[in-house]
Amino acid sequence: MNLLIVESPSKAKTIEKYLGNGWRVIASIGHVRDLVPESGSVDTEHDFNPKWQIMPGKEKQLKLIIDELKKADNIYLASDPDREGEAIAWHINDILNARNVLKGKNVYRVAFHEITKNAIIEALKNPREIDNNLVDAYMVRRILDYLIGFGISPLLWKRNLGKSAGRVQSVAVRLVVDREKEIESFKPVEFWSVTANCYFNKINFDANLTKFDGKKIDKMTLENESMVKKIVSEIQTPTTGKISNIEKKKTQRHAAAPFTTSTLQQEAARKLHFSSKRTMMTAQKLYESGFITYMRTDATNLSVEAVNEIREYISKEYSDKFLPKQPNVYVTKSKNAQEAHEAIRPTHFLNTKVDLSGDELKLYDLIWKRTVACQMCNAEFDSVSVDINVKNSVFHCVGTTRTFDGFMKVYIEDNDDENENNDTKLPELNINDEIEIKSLKTEQHFTQPPARFTEASLVKKLEELGIGRPSTYATIMSTIVDRKYVEQDKQHRFHPTISGWVLISYLSNYFKDLVDVNFTAKTEDTLDEVSNGIKDKLSSLKSFWNPTKEIINSVKDVKITDIIDAINKYMYDHLFKKNGNKCPKCGGNLGIKLSKYGPFIGCDNYPKCNYTIKLSDKPDDIIDDSNENKQKEKDLGEGIIFKIGKFGPYVTDGQKNASAKKYNFDTITLEIAKELLNSDKKKIEPVMIGINPKTNKPIYYYSAGKYGPYLSSNSVNVSVKEQPSLDAAIDLINNKKTIKKVK
Repeated sequence: MNLLIVESPSKAKTIEKYLGNGWRVIASIGHVRDLVPESGSVDTEHDFNPKWQIMPGKEKQLKLIIDELKKADNIYLASDPDREGEAIAWHINDILNARNVLKGKNVYRVAFHEITKNAIIEALKNPREIDNNLVDAYMVRRILDYLIGFGISPLLWKRNLGKSAGRVQSVAVRLVVDREKEIESFKPVEFWSVTANCYFNKINFDANLTKFDGKKIDKMTLENESMVKKIVSEIQTPTTGKISNIEKKKTQRHAAAPFTTSTLQQEAARKLHFSSKRTMMTAQKLYESGFITYMRTDATNLSVEAVNEIREYISKEYSDKFLPKQPNVYVTKSKNAQEAHEAIRPTHFLNTKVDLSGDELKLYDLIWKRTVACQMCNAEFDSVSVDINVKNSVFHCVGTTRTFDGFMKVYIEDNDDENENNDTKLPELNINDEIEIKSLKTEQHFTQPPARFTEASLVKKLEELGIGRPSTYATIMSTIVDRKYVEQDKQHRFHPTISGWVLISYLSNYFKDLVDVNFTAKTEDTLDEVSNGIKDKLSSLKSFWNPTKEIINSVKDVKITDIIDAINKYMYDHLFKKNGNKCPKCGGNLGIKLSKYGPFIGCDNYPKCNYTIKLSDKPDDIIDDSNENKQKEKDLGEGIIFKIGKFGPYVTDGQKNASAKKYNFDTITLEIAKELLNSDKKKIEPVMIGINPKTNKPIYYYSAGKYGPYLSSNSVNVSVKEQPSLDAAIDLINNKKTIKKVK
């Protein structure tokens, strides 16, 4: 018999159907072993020797593997085809070797990028050894993250500075904080525009002023209203103008490359409003069910077989007019040759009927359209630009008409869509045609600050900087939110919380390398070089850890007063630029203070002066919490009261309470309070995640319960922070410890 070990139960189920008799396919359910979560688990004095332990709940899975192993002659380790997958294969092999259960057995490593019968059989025909370079790169990453975490995090806990400091996550928070600083320091600049409403041959169109009195008018040329009024008074509409110049040209737009992990997350965020985590959970299900190729990749190329199938579909469905003579080729920018070697694509193109629904159908449709479009002809346009002389001025307009759909027949990116909507449709025009200028529209504008990051734009920025890798983007996004270093508004834009500000203030002063984008990108490059066998594990660990260890040791003795002074200096503009930092009670200086309940503003003259201000995560929401000004409740009318209780703000109608933690005395209204009370009354409908293979019972996720979100299956309930994946849910339900009742 042959034993195949994969990562997830759903993948195991799909593959076992393909392989049939003589094969047993079981799942490790992700990693089975990790570093012991305590100080000293990496011996930095003896070649960074790690101390491993079986992860909670995984001993049972290992027993299942060992039981099946006894019946097998050949063992195939088929975890995912990336660095983490290679590490899982190595850990399982190492554990089985240590338990002396591999004697007389053949052990092979196989990897496939799609869960199709042909791909799996082909992989089994071409097994290989475990790639030690990939395992070493995993070791460097895991050990380095552990050392930084256990080196810096205790300093944060001890001084109430934060929960933890991750190597990549801290840089992501730094980018969000830096963007907020840019926005806060931004000074808008006024500028004006003048647009002519033109009419010719029964068609209206607009043209923008580009010259006046022989001088070129750029975007920022017209600085104030008086300049605009002078122009309007001299031109005096209605009037006529004459076409002085016409330029015609043909332009083309190229289809975007097929999806990588990063671009899939960005496009799913824009088009489907999915978070990175939601995108990757959905993509994982599609991959494990055999609908798409492996979803963690930074490659943009496609296999020859896939390209041929796409071209056959295009020719059959849209005609050869949409098919380029040669396949379109996209060059990958990835530095890591060891990652998955193909873009994310559907496994089949000729069969367009798929049994999918909900998120899976939406994401599959996006992937399918993007992949087909990438092998279609360019979209073609006729572009016409026109200059209109009006007295002592020149107005300019551009019209664009799509003459051939090309790839846009199947897939339109957001920026293509915007370009089309902004195009002006012009009438047929010739030199010296007289144009009626009906009126002039003047408009005041102000330069805008840089936009706050969304998940999509932050992932894009991290990728541009060379920080993080396909397997880490979703984790980075969810981690910085879960640790409450950032929060998202209704438009899904990131705002740094007060905790995020304090963390980055501290790290920027005392651990500059940890939040330096170049240093972090260099670390990622080193991991790639270890993956490719260019650098060895030990020297890479030493080169990063030795200087970091010296910094940690030097920071341990820094006085808390010096740390607070540094944080106050970093955050001064954020907190006090608008109203100053003078204490209204005694005239002393206000500044950040740290406590186990979170940062707050206090007076330097404490304990003589007890003036304090609670800090909200919104800059304008500071709550006066001094003893003289402490408000307990606010009557909103109709018997509804807003109160500050032991566990934070809430509203009550005398019979029911509802949390109002996002509001304060200034922002709460009667309408909001009613909505909070009513929403609390709505029945929480459970979401069925899937079937538990152990009990054959459904697993339900409830978004709210007495103690928060929870899972429920076959009378077993487990508290969770958020909706987990099916694999994680199965693991939590099946491994919950139960307390036996004493009869």
